[in-house]
This record gives sequence, C-alpha cells and structure tokens, in this order.
Amino acid sequence: MSHTDYPFQATSSGLRELTEVEKRKLADDKQVVSEFKQNKLEKEAQRNWDLFYKRNSVNFFKDRHWTTREFEELAGITEGSTSGTPVLLEVGCGVGNALYPLIAESKHLYVHACDFSPRAVQFVKDNAAYDPQRINAFQCDLTKDDLVAHIPECNVDVVTMLFVLSAVHPDKMIEALQNVYKVVRPGGCVLFRDYGLYDHAMLRFAKGHKLMDNFYVRQDGTRAYYFTKEFLNQLFVSAGFKESTNDYVLRQTVNKKEGISVPRVFVQAKFTKPDHR
Repeated sequence: MSHTDYPFQATSSGLRELTEVEKRKLADDKQVVSEFKQNKLEKEAQRNWDLFYKRNSVNFFKDRHWTTREFEELAGITEGSTSGTPVLLEVGCGVGNALYPLIAESKHLYVHACDFSPRAVQFVKDNAAYDPQRINAFQCDLTKDDLVAHIPECNVDVVTMLFVLSAVHPDKMIEALQNVYKVVRPGGCVLFRDYGLYDHAMLRFAKGHKLMDNFYVRQDGTRAYYFTKEFLNQLFVSAGFKESTNDYVLRQTVNKKEGISVPRVFVQAKFTKPDHR
C-alpha cells in the first residue's frame, strides 16, 4: 500500500480487511429482493433518478474540484498540453459538478455531457455557465441509446465515468461500455472512479436491500454496485479496452454529525482504447 499526498487516503492493490463484526453482518445478509421488485426497480430506474434530482435540485453533490488532482490526463487537457481542441465526454454528468469546474479551468476544452436523468440534463443547461458552443448536453440511457447519435465515432479524447457505472444493472454494464468505446478515438482513454467492495456505504445497508452479490438498492429506489478491480477489468476488456491502471482508493472520512471516522473504498482506474495504426 502506498500513501498519496492527501491525508487519510491510500491506494491499494488489495481489498480492505473487514472486522469480525463486518464479516458476520455480510454473512447474515443472504436474502435478496424479490424478482418482481427487482424488475420494477429496473423499469423505474430513470424515474427514480429523476425524482432524486427533483428532491435535491443542484444541492446534493459538491463540485468535484479534485478530478484534475486525481487524474493527470484531465490536468493535461485543461492546461492545454494537447494539440487542437481536446474533446471530453462526461458520462453521468449529473447537474455538472465535475463539468463546470473543468470548463472554468480551460478556455479551449469541448465537452459532451450525458445523463440518464432528463431533469439532471436540464439543470446542466440552466446553469449560467452553460455555453452550447462548448458543451453538448443530452439525455441518454447508455445501455440502449446509441451515443453515435449525439457524438461522431472515434471523436473523444478522454471519457470520465465518475460514480455512474455502479448505478447500472451488472447484466447491462458491458453494453454501456461498448457504447462508450465507439466514440473514443484510438489511443483515447476512460478515467473511472466508483464504489469499491466493502465501502462503508455498502456495509450500512440493512437487510432487505440486497439485489445480488455486491448490488444493493437505496431507500429512494436508486441502486449501487460495489466493484472489485478484477470484475471492472473483466468488463472493460470485454468491451475492447486495455487496462492502464486499476487500484483501490482507501480513505477515512470523518462523519462530523455522528462523530466517527468511516472507511470509504473506491476503485480508480484508467482504460485505453488500443491504437491499431
């Protein structure tokens, strides 16, 4: 395990070790949600995310100013170290918490931004900083809507997927990644960060929320998958990408309200589209 420059954070090639209490809790949580309810959640997935944004507006997530710190490729395109106009695709853009800090840092970046929720996309467009000359925001279900309808093939230099694939049913994740693959230029990459196995949020679920191994439903009907780096690699390689980096990020986050420090686990990775020239 190697420590980063940031306190209470480390990268690791292995999973976080569970306490005995945590092991017992996971072992006891065997019953999964009924097939009927699971089918209902799948059918209503878009509606549930739209209601999430209706309740929370633009106030739930903080702006993600950490993206250029964590991903040097983003720092490169915002600082203008690439030739021409760099093109970014943000998959699962939400209300623009990552998009707008990047746009503010770079005067030459062009961004395609899509989200499952029509309401979230409208919030992006309603932002005072929205510029249709620099941002192409559109609604898209990655598992069935062809990205090529909105973005030319092999057009994108860098794709960001930040806490988005976890919301997709595991059976449909490869379709989503194959869709992304079509619009990435050869040599382009996907920058990924999402929930990792044994994250504190996973361990907090009470019985009755488990959909399948590592896949859970929240109170509001939105779902979350908790990745191992091996499963993530399998998904991306099956979609045609090549792994560049793939590690766990282990953090201690202080919950001031409860006065406790909780272990967060994320998977952070970079996958590249092979350049066959």
